[in-house]
Amino acid sequence: MSILRPIRDALDVLNGKWKLPIIVALTFGEKRFSEIAREVHGITDRVLSKELQDLVMNGLVKRTVEDSFPIKVTYALTPHSESLGEVIEALRKWGVSHREFILKSPTTETAQRAHAVANDQLN
Repeated sequence: MSILRPIRDALDVLNGKWKLPIIVALTFGEKRFSEIAREVHGITDRVLSKELQDLVMNGLVKRTVEDSFPIKVTYALTPHSESLGEVIEALRKWGVSHREFILKSPTTETAQRAHAVANDQLN
């Protein structure tokens, strides 16, 4: 089996900038749609709805509809999603390392942009 095939499969499931933040938001327990929207800053309701559908379809998130009034819909991680723990931690470590690398190289255009972003986030 090619090394690229499983990587492509993983990226197809986790593509975009929202799926991993949604998964991370759900690591602390089940949440309603509005709670996820508050925790994942910048996502629109339409995009959140689409991303949750994709995550449910891929077996990473479970959607539960409670027969109550009003109807309560919650989202939670599935046991299968726990297999992403090492991936998320590796991405976190790499992100910290990469940010340090970029910030130590202030002569590049990328570093200048990174400095600007870091300063914006600190303010």
